[in-house]
Amino acid sequence: MRINQTKAYCPFSNVAKYLLVLVLLGGALFSSFAKSKALPYKDFKLSPEERATDLLGRMSVDDKVHQLMAVIDGNPISFDDDFLNDEAKMKEVFGQGVYSVQPLFLDIKETVKRRNSIQKYLLEQTQWGIPTIFVDEGQHGLMRIEATVFPMAIGLSCSWNTALFEEIYSLTALEMRSRGAQHALSPVIDVCRDPRWGRVEETYGEDPYLCGILGIAAVKGFQGTTDGSVADNHVAATLKHLCGHGQPQGGLNQAPANYSERSLRTFHFPPFEMVVKEAKPVSIMPSYNEIDGVPSHMNHWLLNDVLREEWGFEGVLVSDWNAITQLSTKHFVAKDKKDAAMKAFNAGIQYELPRPNYYTVLPELLEEGKIAIADVDKAVYESLLLKFQLGLFDDPYVNVNEAIEISKRPESRELALRAAHESIVLLKNDESLLPLNTGKYKKIAVVGPCANHVYTGGYSGEPYQKITILEGIKEKVGEEAEVLFAQGCRIVDNIENSQLNWKANDIMFTPREDNLKMIAEAVDVAKEAEVIIVAVGETEHLCREAWSKGHIGDNMTLDLLGEQQELVDAMLATGKPVVVYLMNGRPLTINDIVEKAPAIIEGWYMGQETGTAVADILFGDVNPSGKLTITFPKSVGQLPMFYNHKPSAQFHNYVSQDNLPLYPFGYGLSYTTFSYSNMKLSSDKMLAGEEVTVSVDVTNSGKIKGDEIVQLYIRDKVSSVTRPVKELKGFERISLEAGETKTVQFTIDDSKLAFWDYNMDYTVEAGEFEIMIGKSSANVFSKNLSVE
Repeated sequence: MRINQTKAYCPFSNVAKYLLVLVLLGGALFSSFAKSKALPYKDFKLSPEERATDLLGRMSVDDKVHQLMAVIDGNPISFDDDFLNDEAKMKEVFGQGVYSVQPLFLDIKETVKRRNSIQKYLLEQTQWGIPTIFVDEGQHGLMRIEATVFPMAIGLSCSWNTALFEEIYSLTALEMRSRGAQHALSPVIDVCRDPRWGRVEETYGEDPYLCGILGIAAVKGFQGTTDGSVADNHVAATLKHLCGHGQPQGGLNQAPANYSERSLRTFHFPPFEMVVKEAKPVSIMPSYNEIDGVPSHMNHWLLNDVLREEWGFEGVLVSDWNAITQLSTKHFVAKDKKDAAMKAFNAGIQYELPRPNYYTVLPELLEEGKIAIADVDKAVYESLLLKFQLGLFDDPYVNVNEAIEISKRPESRELALRAAHESIVLLKNDESLLPLNTGKYKKIAVVGPCANHVYTGGYSGEPYQKITILEGIKEKVGEEAEVLFAQGCRIVDNIENSQLNWKANDIMFTPREDNLKMIAEAVDVAKEAEVIIVAVGETEHLCREAWSKGHIGDNMTLDLLGEQQELVDAMLATGKPVVVYLMNGRPLTINDIVEKAPAIIEGWYMGQETGTAVADILFGDVNPSGKLTITFPKSVGQLPMFYNHKPSAQFHNYVSQDNLPLYPFGYGLSYTTFSYSNMKLSSDKMLAGEEVTVSVDVTNSGKIKGDEIVQLYIRDKVSSVTRPVKELKGFERISLEAGETKTVQFTIDDSKLAFWDYNMDYTVEAGEFEIMIGKSSANVFSKNLSVE
């Protein structure tokens, strides 16, 4: 990690000027590391800003550049005991400091030991004693062993519950911080508009407003504040990936997102702008893809003109892993390492992840005048300031016993279960087959490749225990019914835990002859039962981040893979009642199942409490309340398909199929029924700059308590440029006892009506707006509002 030494530079910023005397008087201390404790930046009584300014003024360019790069445990060197006890190796990697250390999948004891050892070395054995920031992933719980695993993001979003989001990400932050991490590379708030994309599972769905609102809640949970600071027991959050990442060409990860500025500002920018302004995340990670031919990691317009100048982002910009390298090796917009580093750094990428690579040439670029020392100083200052604010210079160590205690708290399991309860979506329930009555069904067959294995999705931790659907049902029915099991078929043969499935390069599909044999065995078992629960879907091999030609995760089909459809057909052919449970990461084209199966549950990846949550739903202890946050198409031939399409899209039918979705955005059933009435506007006219309210009475017209997610949509009926047929502009999750009525009210102001007009001005145009409230994007009641 050595970089050519360059003489020290002292910036004369406003903050630094009054410290000049201290810096000069302290010059003698540079020659004696033993006396360094007397330096002002070591004084905890000074403010973080004063300490960071003082330390920055003492550092050489070489020192500074090391604070702009990360290292990664395990690639190429594992920070194991042999490494930690080898002074030469420690000095080689950490001798001049490092900005951050990227995550490795380890248990608590090993994680804490390594992190404490590295911090101790950095504080005590390096010239300036600058600690590092440890990084973790946490899109649906901490991505480490012995961590709480929540429903995958696409499933969690189906709860539409912002308070739940804050709880989950706050707990995730606590588990991270207790193990010595201070920075989360989460949340993902990409708007997913192509379900072929393997990272759809990591997103909060297809709607920009919903992704923004849930993203705000996630950042509040991670950071514990909304002012850009990081509260105790919380971590810095990273918004990713700016921008267009969720609608790649062909559905292939990292492919171009060459959409017009108007499209970007309408569909992809809003969640990032919302979160930046409302929650103030500490950092943002740009996307791998290009926009209008310019990769995001060298897009000055995106990262400076829009993000910093227009939205007012004041945090730091970190690269995605190896994305700077891709400027020269994949995008071919840079001729070599120096050219790529220069373009990325000058565009605003301050820190290179996950290891020192292209930014090792920054000193050369400084000497050649191709980057500015002021930009280097700004980035280093922000790194140092964050480390001072986090208290790392004074006490960076964590207690392993405390970390273990936090990881085993029963309330964490309770939260994971509640999250699964609220996220599961009931898609179909003909003749009220569900909830099941154990008094009626004394033999229950549980069948399928997802019945006795818990898939938790990509970027997943590994919990102390996971409950399979089979285990959950057995625990639920006890002695009241006999539970029969048959594998039915397998999807792939190389099944391990979710983390290893996700990382495995090979996808070893189960041979057809093996599956046909298992299907026949399952039919024999099913014939003995009175009701059948068949669990099918995907594994982490099939829907995941594709990060190389040898590690793929995008798909050209949304059909069930392998012989799963044949398994479901065989179960239906028995003539027994069949409940189809889906465990998956992306919307699936299950047309035949929708046509033939009496009951269907969309379970996504529901986390560690999958089996308990599913059993609670199946047998009616919990009333399903989740609603889809992404459209289910009938075939890939319909793509792109999303509810907020333009008027001329989805206008004609296809020769072989209609243009309607299989299931629309916002859809989800309950064991009770809800009726909407008395929708009214406080005024049917509004002046720009004013506001009106719209309200509706929602009644639980069924016989049991239930939760309903009330959705507000708006359409500009005539505009200077084409506008979506409807856009989500508000929602509220309410709980109603049987027979209870509540009035739900939304405020409509300029923020819900404005758009980018013909001249690319963000404005509210006078005219008629259709205000819609309903149960889903396809089931609404409406009133007209005139804006003058």
